[in-house]
Parts: sequence; structure tokens; C-alpha cells
Amino acid sequence: MSRVIDDVREFRTVAGLAAVAGFVDGVGFVALGGFFLSFITGNSTRSAVMLVGGDLGAVAVGLSIVATFVVGVIVGGVVGAVADRRRRSAVLATVAVLLALAGVVHLLVHATLPSALVLTAGMGALNAAFARRGGAVAVTYMTGMLVTAGLRVADRILGRGTATWLQPLGLWTALTLGAVAGAAAYRLLGFSAPAIALAVVVLAAGVAYRAGQ
Repeated sequence: MSRVIDDVREFRTVAGLAAVAGFVDGVGFVALGGFFLSFITGNSTRSAVMLVGGDLGAVAVGLSIVATFVVGVIVGGVVGAVADRRRRSAVLATVAVLLALAGVVHLLVHATLPSALVLTAGMGALNAAFARRGGAVAVTYMTGMLVTAGLRVADRILGRGTATWLQPLGLWTALTLGAVAGAAAYRLLGFSAPAIALAVVVLAAGVAYRAGQ
């Protein structure tokens, strides 16, 4: 379940990390020819369509990404639970390690899919950084945020609420702009592009640690 953020500073952090998720997704989409590394619903739909078309290779790729993403979420959840009050910095550090490991894997095996799977695990873990009782902030998926924005506009029209629709729309915008940057960066830098995402995550982890999170 998605929740909306009340604190302005936390919103900025989530927006920045949503941009990172979009960036990695853009890299993966171009590198893998149409598969996503954080938009897992898209892979589920594509795998289903490819199954009907008989492309079992594409189905295997799509489902391997889905499975790896879930593993990443589990890892992030466990790390966060163990770290307790330092949950955010610990999870972000884990994400940073996975992003760095993806680069190492690419250098060692010179193959895109293994590296992309490690990136996917990192994106799964990223969602655990803001998890708490009552739900989690959407970082790598924004459908819920668009629904929230639409419902809030509807409430405004009907005079039933005053909650802003700009915040959830802002998170969607951050992810979308990140995807644009990721696709462009991959075309310029190849699989070195995720190093940009790594730098942002390391910075966010440092800020969270200093804040005692």
C-alpha cells in the first residue's frame, strides 16, 4: 500500500530516490530491449503476452526480473528490521552495495542480464527504505500515486477535501524525469551509467545516517 508523505524534507528525499528508480529503469529498458528493472508490473504483462506468442526466452527474462525484485524487497526488509532506528541508512547502504556489485558483475562477465538482475535487486530493496507500519512509500512504482492525485482532484471538485494533489503527482514526475535521464545516460555511457545512481544513493545514505535514520 502507498502512503503520502507529510514532512517536506522526507518528500524531497523520496522524490530524489524515485528519480533514481526511474533512472535505473530507463537504463534497464534500453539495455534489455524493453524490460523494466523497477516497474515490475510492466514485466509481468510483457511476460504474459510473450507467453501467448511463444517467446519463452522473453518470458524467462521477464519472470527472472520479477523474482529478483521480490528477493531484493525481502533483503531490504530484513536489513531494515535488523537496523531498527537506522533502517533508512542501512537499507540505502544495501542498495548502494547492490548497485556497485552490478558494475563489478558487468566487468567480470561482460553480459547485460546478470548485471541488470543485480540492479533489479537493488530497486526492490529501495522500497524497504521508507516502509513502516501502515504501508510503504512508493519509490519504484507510481500507479498508486497517480490514483491518489486523481482522487484528491475529485475531492476538490466535490468540495470534500483540501489535501494537495501536487505531491503524488510530483513523485510521478520525479520518476519519469529520472527515466529520461537514465535512457540518455545509457546511450552516452553504456552500463557505466548506473554509477550516477550509485552516487545519489550513497549521498542519500550519508544524509540519512547523519540524521540518525
